[in-house]
Amino acid sequence: MNKRKKVLMAILSCAAVIAIIVSALSFSTAIENTNDATASGLTLEDAKKIVAGAEAKAVEIGVPMNIAVVDAGGNLVAFERMDDAWLGSIDIAINKAFTAVAFDMTTEELGKASQPEQSLFGIHVTNGGRLVIFGGGIPLKKDGVLVGAIGVSGGAVPQDIEVAEAGVGAL
Repeated sequence: MNKRKKVLMAILSCAAVIAIIVSALSFSTAIENTNDATASGLTLEDAKKIVAGAEAKAVEIGVPMNIAVVDAGGNLVAFERMDDAWLGSIDIAINKAFTAVAFDMTTEELGKASQPEQSLFGIHVTNGGRLVIFGGGIPLKKDGVLVGAIGVSGGAVPQDIEVAEAGVGAL
């Protein structure tokens, strides 16, 4: 190998090492940020209060519910399945919360906008079928900033909305 190629190989090797170090530092910072309990503005304590408020309303109306709270990134922070709540509603509650935070609107509003001849018709078949377009998912905001969402499922849609609203009220 001539001298030029050796120098070029040395430069490229150094550049690769620097790129790996920078990438590792960025990844480390990203992990630190995602592990920060308040990075999204929603703490576990907040989520527990929201679940408790929703559960109290579900008990009051006599309907066992699945209650999910997600952070601003759509990651599950808290979940409760009340005794006798439908198993089929577990994923629905989690996905209602995801949908509400993903679009920063209630799942009821999204449902209205996704009807035939509306601007978002067909949206429910996107995102791997994870989007829910009926009521029970509500964004959570602190000082006007989106910090997460609640999703509730287990009753009729108006009951799900009522219980979700009680959870929001507890925040």
